[in-house]
Amino acid sequence: MTKRISRFGGLWLACGAILLSAIAPPARAQGPSPLPTSPGQTLFNQNCASCHAGPNHVERAPDLKTLMEFTPESVYAAVTTGTMSLPAQKLTSDEKRLIAEYLGGRPLDAKHSGSAESMPDHCPTNPPLMDPSAGPSWNGWSPDRGNTRFAAAKNAGLTAEDVPQLKLKWAFGFPNGDTAFGQPTIAGGRVYIGSDIGYVYSLDAMTGCVYWSFHAKSGVRTAPSVAPLKGTGATKYAVYFGDMRANAYAVDAATGNQIWTQNLSDHYTARITGAPTVYAGRVYVPIAATEEAFSAAPSYPCCTFRGSVAALDAATGRQIWRTYVIPEKPQPTRKNSAGVQLMAPAGGAVWNSPTIDAKLHALYVGTGDAFTEPAAKNSDAVVALDLQTGNILWSFQAVKNDSWMVGCVPVPTDNCPKDLGVDYDFGSSPVLVSAPSGGRLLLATPKSGDVIALDPDRKGAVVWRLNVSEKPAPNNGEIAFGGSTDSRRIYLALEDGNFVAVDLATGKRAWTTQLESLDNLGAPTANGENRTKAGLRFGQSAAVTGIPGAVFTGGWDGILRALSTEDGKVLWQFNTVQEFTTVNGVAAKGGSMGGPGPTVANGMLYVGSGYANVGGGMPGNVLLAFAAK
Repeated sequence: MTKRISRFGGLWLACGAILLSAIAPPARAQGPSPLPTSPGQTLFNQNCASCHAGPNHVERAPDLKTLMEFTPESVYAAVTTGTMSLPAQKLTSDEKRLIAEYLGGRPLDAKHSGSAESMPDHCPTNPPLMDPSAGPSWNGWSPDRGNTRFAAAKNAGLTAEDVPQLKLKWAFGFPNGDTAFGQPTIAGGRVYIGSDIGYVYSLDAMTGCVYWSFHAKSGVRTAPSVAPLKGTGATKYAVYFGDMRANAYAVDAATGNQIWTQNLSDHYTARITGAPTVYAGRVYVPIAATEEAFSAAPSYPCCTFRGSVAALDAATGRQIWRTYVIPEKPQPTRKNSAGVQLMAPAGGAVWNSPTIDAKLHALYVGTGDAFTEPAAKNSDAVVALDLQTGNILWSFQAVKNDSWMVGCVPVPTDNCPKDLGVDYDFGSSPVLVSAPSGGRLLLATPKSGDVIALDPDRKGAVVWRLNVSEKPAPNNGEIAFGGSTDSRRIYLALEDGNFVAVDLATGKRAWTTQLESLDNLGAPTANGENRTKAGLRFGQSAAVTGIPGAVFTGGWDGILRALSTEDGKVLWQFNTVQEFTTVNGVAAKGGSMGGPGPTVANGMLYVGSGYANVGGGMPGNVLLAFAAK
């Protein structure tokens, strides 16, 4: 999967251009210090690496991996008034801040401007939390365990007939944020959402007033998941989420008080981007990484990360099992021209939220490309795991021989696979749905533009396969975060600007709509891509959301659209690229949309705007709430 990375090391999962991470590998004994890819990282290398990284680092000094576990506030305190103030005395305040933000993986918030207590719209009371399962909800990545991303009529409270009457009801701004990459969860009459600034918020679903905030160690991209909690005193419900440093959390859904936190990887590039799935007292957490973003550098000992899924006890956070989708541990292979030892196999990051199959006691995930060659058989694959043990039950590889590293384009190094692949991995979750003719289908949508129907009851046997691209998908792919599925069709947004519907019964295209920007498309570029007048590449990669009769899709141009499921005609559209007056008094504006999709419950539609790193896109920091009545 082609990855996008923020100025603070947060990962965007989409297809397209690359921004190198502010996270670099710790120096190894056989290699030099970390690669400079951001101002904060450069300052760290110049002023701190001699003690904390490299072959001559001071033994008693924390290494880079340990430093990356501290919050920016902790690092900033250490270099201004704490134990490191003397060595850092030549640095300016801005330089100290940049180092703190590089190590902490998010913006510094020394004044707690992002906290609920700092906001004027603090809810006057915090009433007992309603049972999240008793009323309308969109809980986690999807309102169901099959990850269909479809809200039934009773749950949605919104139909196609209501959509043209949708009006903005309130807006909430993320202080100091520059990318709205959290998908809102609606449960128990509240909205739960994470942010690139590391705060998780609990808001009133109707008014947007804020009940509480929780400050995670790093940015929180995952959709929160709310579930009952037993055996922990007064806490009845917990919110589960992960951050961009592979920390998993459980906090009290009513108060925001932390229940537990666990770091789920010792790999310095690991992060959690897919929403944790909670089922039967366990939390299933996918683990991804950005190792391939810089592993092409000859100084880097490529590659050692393997994607995995961890099962945790929901009450305590204790790890019950962890399964690597590539079972083989990386072993030495060859040395490159710089004399650096290379390793393999590696890759198979798990970017998406696990899908639960209660009938077969299994879960399904889609995996990323291989970083090394030959490509492991479980890369670019749908992998089925046993819920109880984590054992791999079966896998289906959608694309073979896809050994890919983003740093190998356009100029490869001798770290790169000799036969560079196509980067056609999975950003989207497998979708479990009842087949129109009986039985069940597991729908897989890799970046290649293929829609593949598998039979979960026959160990992933292929039922049908269709490619929806009008021409071969480029390396940045066609499908990123996936579609929405009702009882008849799957609806998919494509990065070329098309939107398609595919019949589940036949595996054939039902209709295609070519979307156009409100900005009016300018002339095609030399490579045939359409761009708006502002120069923004026009396309879609955000997850699709469905309700009876309509689907919602967000574009890189910042336009949120609703299409009819019958024929693909546009029913409604709203331009989010504007400044908004927010309920919490934060200056906020919308931008591109390319990651998480809208969520719908109880007659309201919620969407974050400002997923900047798509199509050369526009940053933003706002959560918008719409209602038809």
